Amino acid sequence: MTRLSGNDRIEGDLRGAIIALGNFDGFHLGHQAVAQVALDWAKAEGRPAIIATFDPHPVRHFQPDTPPFRLTTLDQRERLFGEAGAAAMLVFEFGAALASTTAEDFVARLLVARFGAAGIVTGEDFTFGKGRGGNVEVMRTVGAPLGLTTKIVGPVSDGVAVISSSRIRDALKAGDCATANSLLTRPFAIEGTVIHGDKNGRKLGYPTANIDMGQYLRPKYGIYAVRGRLPDGRVVNGAANLGIRPTFDPPKELLEPYFFDFAEDLYGQTIEVELHHFLRGEQKFDGLDELKAQMEKDCDRARDLLA
Repeated sequence: MTRLSGNDRIEGDLRGAIIALGNFDGFHLGHQAVAQVALDWAKAEGRPAIIATFDPHPVRHFQPDTPPFRLTTLDQRERLFGEAGAAAMLVFEFGAALASTTAEDFVARLLVARFGAAGIVTGEDFTFGKGRGGNVEVMRTVGAPLGLTTKIVGPVSDGVAVISSSRIRDALKAGDCATANSLLTRPFAIEGTVIHGDKNGRKLGYPTANIDMGQYLRPKYGIYAVRGRLPDGRVVNGAANLGIRPTFDPPKELLEPYFFDFAEDLYGQTIEVELHHFLRGEQKFDGLDELKAQMEKDCDRARDLLA
């Protein structure tokens, strides 16, 4: 699919699109509902469908010291939007210029003039523009005379509560993979480049593919049953430590998956690690023999859960 910059004018076949507008971090069930309305509308009118997102997240601009909280990278969102059926992903690069754009200019100068949008679909609580001065009513009031139609999608619930990125983050921080993955409609996955570590796993007979957590939300530290998606499309099962490895000194935060029956070199390659089941919290062991015995138990349990 095509990745578009919010700083550029949209021309050609993608002009006149229906745009699903939101942050869409995680692209969970609620986000998917907004996107589906845009996709169906675009199909009915023979128009392209574009899903927009903001990167970095506006919170990162206004509160730069906020701890990492992302559920997806841009690359992951691009794949998810493409799988949903969008023709393109539109990325608003959020910085001082966008933060100072008034709500009226956001609609008239960006959505209509720059992108040529024919329709916007967004959630009913979406706000935009300088000082968050715009909402769906402003979008309709400013857009309608300019030929921009706005459709609103209400909250989506799973029967327990409204589905939101915050609720998913809370579940992951509690080690509740089942809830998080149900709301996401897929396992929460961390994508990153495999880096060199201290080789402790290799010494214990459990070589790991180490990944820096970057701007991802930190799920509950501990041991997980995981699946790894390799660059060539293969899927491998494993167990992973996510945390600071308290048995080793100095502490170092990493995601360290060990893939079963796998002995290939992954250094420098980008892989995706899905968290399927939380097995136990991190703990400090008195010695390496005790740690190795526990790792064997963890791997046996992970194999059973992933079977």
